[in-house]
Amino acid sequence: MKIAIISDTHDNLATLDKFLAYIKENPVGAVIHCGDIADGGTLKHLAENFPDNILAVFGNMDYRESVENAAKKYPGRIQLFKNFGQAEIGGLRIGFCHFPEIAKTRAEESDFDFVFYGHTHKPWQEQIGSCRLANPGTLAGMFYQATFAVLDASTRNLELKIVSRLHQKTSP
Repeated sequence: MKIAIISDTHDNLATLDKFLAYIKENPVGAVIHCGDIADGGTLKHLAENFPDNILAVFGNMDYRESVENAAKKYPGRIQLFKNFGQAEIGGLRIGFCHFPEIAKTRAEESDFDFVFYGHTHKPWQEQIGSCRLANPGTLAGMFYQATFAVLDASTRNLELKIVSRLHQKTSP
């Protein structure tokens, strides 16, 4: 199973649509959002265009009530966490949050295979013990190019995708 990890969309629907086109052509089983969705309309757009599970955590720029209301419209499909989320997906123990300090602490103190975070907008990864700590960058393309990550749970390969370099398949 493949898992897409995104963060810091900041209501940029243009790059969100490019991400959605990519995962339509390159299917994933779940999307993890590491915060700063911004408005509930962005979460709704993601849910309307991705039929599987979405796990998300709040960031510092989210309109919480709006995001919570959007999540409630998709019970069982969207899991929304306050500060830190965790799940077992494809046999991997995965943690995710918005802030790098929380992510690093959880990677050091817990038995996760991966911990993902956002906030800095800068793609990053490092190994902490048996845990890989990673930031997928910013899907909005603010301060850095628009990026996201794809994790192959069976191989544990984590690949950074640069939105401007994506080549979607086109219909004949």
